[in-house]
Amino acid sequence: MDSGPIWKQASVVEWCQVLLASYRQWLGADLIEPAGEPVSQSETLFHSPFVLVSHGIEDDPLLNYGNRLALSLWELSWDELTGTPARLTAEPVNRAEREGMLEQARANGHIKNYRGVRISKSGRRFLIEHAVVWNVVDSTGQRLGQAAIFSDWRFL
Repeated sequence: MDSGPIWKQASVVEWCQVLLASYRQWLGADLIEPAGEPVSQSETLFHSPFVLVSHGIEDDPLLNYGNRLALSLWELSWDELTGTPARLTAEPVNRAEREGMLEQARANGHIKNYRGVRISKSGRRFLIEHAVVWNVVDSTGQRLGQAAIFSDWRFL
């Protein structure tokens, strides 16, 4: 892992640019103000007042990004989060529902107003509401993963 803040790491800065471009493509709006250099946009995303998390396209997709609020909510360090199978963010009983939502987003490019129960590392359950989930794609349209943002959650 590079030294320094997570949001300054070259791979993170690059991924944030892909997240922002994909969000704009699918939702027709900017996730954050499109101002400043990529590093400052990465910093803004990392410290945003919403949860932002993403995963790749592995057979068992791995989480590859979580901003400060995501790390806090799931009670994970950066190193713990990156590489964790995304399915583990939900309890086994909720995984089929989660996969159905992800498939709907894959088919449509994005979904809005998603609602579901998730679980943190220590077992704290929380309900997320009004989440937006979108496909993360590169400039050629190649699918790279999926991302989600939400600001509304409550512990159960």
